[in-house]
Amino acid sequence: MSLVDSAESWLAAHYDDLVAWRRHIHRYPELGRQEFATTQFVAERLADVGLNPKVLPGGTGLTCDFGPEHKPRIALRADMDALPMAERTGAPYASTMPNVAHACGHDAHTAILLGTALALASVPELPVAVRLVFQAAEELMPGGAIDAIAAGALTGVSRIFALHCDPRLEVGKVAVRPGPITSAADQIEITLYSPGGHTSRPHLTADLVYGLGTVITGLPGVLSRRIDPRNSTVLVWGAVNAGVAPNAIPQTGVLSGTVRTASRHTWIDLEELIRESVAGLLAPLAIEHTLQYRRGVPPVVNEDVSTRMLTHAIEAIGPDVLADTRQSGGGEDFSWYLEEVPGAKHENILPSNSRSESDSM
Repeated sequence: MSLVDSAESWLAAHYDDLVAWRRHIHRYPELGRQEFATTQFVAERLADVGLNPKVLPGGTGLTCDFGPEHKPRIALRADMDALPMAERTGAPYASTMPNVAHACGHDAHTAILLGTALALASVPELPVAVRLVFQAAEELMPGGAIDAIAAGALTGVSRIFALHCDPRLEVGKVAVRPGPITSAADQIEITLYSPGGHTSRPHLTADLVYGLGTVITGLPGVLSRRIDPRNSTVLVWGAVNAGVAPNAIPQTGVLSGTVRTASRHTWIDLEELIRESVAGLLAPLAIEHTLQYRRGVPPVVNEDVSTRMLTHAIEAIGPDVLADTRQSGGGEDFSWYLEEVPGAKHENILPSNSRSESDSM
């Protein structure tokens, strides 16, 4: 029996288990660096079949090796953390944790890798050695991948692969592309300061709200003229806070947002350009400011050979499974692994896009 046939046979026999595991993880979501129960759940399932999982420092996330030690080792990675938001789906397996939910598919990622691991572990002789990486804190900038790498997750690994759910795909499709597949993503927070004053006398103070508006509209415009448009760089504001009364010029105001780019080269230079541009916009208004710049993650850039390997693996599933995909504007800390070893990430369908969601993972 071939490797594909063996794995598919195991998966077919354990489909109900996969569904139950995913729904259990979905029902009990945990935020980044708090995935203690999820880590224990995965470790127990792996230990049940004789594998030896190793929990990472801090108690969240784990690695697990199996397969022939004399063969090259590939790593398979899944993220496990949830998001700080309430679930309102009404699903029978909806989150039981207040204001915590698996809204980004990491419950599915974890269940998929767990099923893949147990299916591969059932194969008598694998062509490669395997390392599982169940990673914590993907959602926390700059990402839990850095912690996993520091703990040795890539030691002895020749290539690494990962997946992410994508609602743009049809059910049953798996997509991959060579080169960039996600974008770099950073966060900025700008605090403006003014003496404050009455709105009848704006000339006697620094009009802080006007300054906020200048940065809100001006900074994206500056970036659009200072950065090559082919690099798909976009700044979007997410929060603005200032003032309490219609006739009072406030003394402080805070503006925060995200800046994303498809280009690693552009990402390297973004912070300096933004600091320079904000200072230039506010200088004529006599408004002081501070700028906190949180460096996030570089783009995920799929390596060519790994992408071809992944493409062949997808094609082995069936003739009509492989799909194309565009580069996403989202950020993913899988990029940190690819700074160290070759690898690739593919995308598959979110379970909620299926018409028969009750029968899916």
